[in-house]
Amino acid sequence: MKRNNIYQVISSSVATIILFIILTIPFFGNAQDNSAKNYPALKNTIHEERFISINGIEQWVTIKGESSKPVILFIHGGPGSPLSPYSDTLYKEWKKDFIIVQWDQRGTGKTFGHNAPEELTPEYLKSNPLSLQQMITDGIELSEYLLKHLDKQKIILFGTSWGSVLGVKMATKRAELFYAYIGHSQIVNPSDDFALYNKVYQMAKNNKDTASLAILNTLGAPPYAKAKNTGLLLRIVKKYERANSVPAPDSWFIVSPAYDNPKDNQNRSDGDDYSFVNYVGDNHLGVQSIRSRINFMKDNLDFKLPVYLMLGNEDLLTSKETTKEYFDTINAPEKKYFLLPKTAHVVNQSVLNAQYEIFKSITKTSGD
Repeated sequence: MKRNNIYQVISSSVATIILFIILTIPFFGNAQDNSAKNYPALKNTIHEERFISINGIEQWVTIKGESSKPVILFIHGGPGSPLSPYSDTLYKEWKKDFIIVQWDQRGTGKTFGHNAPEELTPEYLKSNPLSLQQMITDGIELSEYLLKHLDKQKIILFGTSWGSVLGVKMATKRAELFYAYIGHSQIVNPSDDFALYNKVYQMAKNNKDTASLAILNTLGAPPYAKAKNTGLLLRIVKKYERANSVPAPDSWFIVSPAYDNPKDNQNRSDGDDYSFVNYVGDNHLGVQSIRSRINFMKDNLDFKLPVYLMLGNEDLLTSKETTKEYFDTINAPEKKYFLLPKTAHVVNQSVLNAQYEIFKSITKTSGD
């Protein structure tokens, strides 16, 4: 995909910075499934990687695991940061206990590349906006498909960062589809960049970080008219999160060979940029902000299913104070809150450990 115009306005792959943190015929059996080699005792291994028609367009979905086990639908962050290229590394040991479903959302990864024009231009951005309601409908339609396709009663729903926005919306709108909702780095009111700016400014000042202070002083306090400026702020946020937390091994985020090719790499990068501009908005491009219309303290407070929220203690992007306030306010038949030490916005070993324990506790009562 060409890069002539849009990259004069936004920085390359900036959506990877914001929230940090593949077409085959489906089949059952062990013949082509690498996970089955790791677990030869599994007789009914599912390994599906294909485009599925969802809400009017074909979207990329992978389904991997043992057919008798519960289904976990992962809603990735970004928007524009798919988990599918990394899922086999992060969750390969889980395929004996769960069916792992990854979905490249509208505007992301393989889904973006399958539906986007040859050139990502400002004109395309303005005339093809992402819609929160559209993506909620996508997620619900995918959930209904999975229940029917896999012959399940319900699904475990997990959303991380941006995915936690869709997760909350899906869970409160169609609770009957899900055993529980698990939100990681739960977004509550994402448009408040002013508080974030002040927090990292003080951190940079305390650390005599002249390089970051120079950028912050040049930017000035938000809100920003350009998506690029928001991206520059978030680079500094990521810097301080990384410095104060235990990171994941670099090996976790090596792209799987099936996704490591020029076309897929380009699609992920372009999808990052397209989704990021839609998420934060850009006045110069005429793109409205998705996040400006999100504030869960004003709505989505009543759940008819169990809710589990997990957050890193060093997470700056989704602050523990705001997330805890939201958790304390919501109504749910059961709710639990997990604050993970030395953990920032992105996944690390503590996040994976907490995920697994929560998922296993849900399956004990799920009936699957």
